Amino acid sequence: MVALMPKLLFLGDIVGKPGRDAVIKRLPQLRQDWALDFVVANGENSAAGAGISGAIARDLFAAGVDAITLGDHVWDQRGFEDEIKSLDKLCRPANLPVNCPGRTYVIIEKAGYKLAVFTVLGRQFMNNTKADCPFLCSDKLLRELKGQANAFLVEIHAEATSEKIAIGWYLDGRAGLVVGTHTHVPTADAAILPRGTAYLTDAGMCGPYASVLGREVRPVLGRFLDGMPRKFDVATEDVRLSGALVELTPDGAASHIELITVRLSP
Repeated sequence: MVALMPKLLFLGDIVGKPGRDAVIKRLPQLRQDWALDFVVANGENSAAGAGISGAIARDLFAAGVDAITLGDHVWDQRGFEDEIKSLDKLCRPANLPVNCPGRTYVIIEKAGYKLAVFTVLGRQFMNNTKADCPFLCSDKLLRELKGQANAFLVEIHAEATSEKIAIGWYLDGRAGLVVGTHTHVPTADAAILPRGTAYLTDAGMCGPYASVLGREVRPVLGRFLDGMPRKFDVATEDVRLSGALVELTPDGAASHIELITVRLSP
C-alpha cells in the first residue's frame, strides 16, 4: 500500500567527522521520533571536509540514510571514481560530463511510494566549468524518469542564491522538493511554491557551526587578512544537524516544509 503522506528529511552538507558522527549518532532516533519515510543527505564534504569515501557512505547508509547526493567535491578523495560504481544509492551531480562514473539519479521506495533523487550543479561563481546547464539537465531527467516515481527531489548545489531561487520557480509543479546546498548556511525561506513544490534556498550543513563554513576560524581569518596559504582543518564545536523536513502528497507535490536544526553540542 502506498504511503499517503510520506515524510522526507533532507540533510544539508555533512562536514567532516563531526558532521558524519552526528548523523550516525542521532539519525536512528530522529527516524523514529519523526516517523520518517525517507532520509536523503548531501555527503560531499563528509571525508575531512572535502569529498566522500565508500566506507563513509556505507556508514551513513547503515545509520539510516536512504540516499546520498554529492556536489562539486565529488572527486576529491583519491580512488572514489572507482568506489562510486558500487554504491547504488549514491548519485553524483547529473550535469557533469556523461563519461564521468557514477549514477545521475537514485530511486528509493517506502511502502510502494517511489522518490527519485538527483542533484545538479549551479554554474554561477562555481569552479566546475564542465557542468552542463542545470535547468536543461533537470528537464531531461524529469522527462526520462516520468512514470518511474511518485515524486522528485531535485537538489541544486550552487553558490548563487539567485540561481537556486530561479531553478525553484522553474521546477515548481514538477518536483516535490527543490532544495539548495553548497553554501552551508541555512536560509529562512522555506515555502510551498504556487504549484505545490517545497522550496528552500539552502539546507545548511551537518557539522560544526562555531566555524567558517565548517572550518576552523583562525586559519580562515588569516587567509582573508594576508592571503597566505593555510590548512583549513574541520572545526569541532557547536555541532548541529540542519536540513529540511517535508511532507509529500500522493500526487508528488508537497503539503509542508520546515527548516530543522538539531544541536548536539554547546
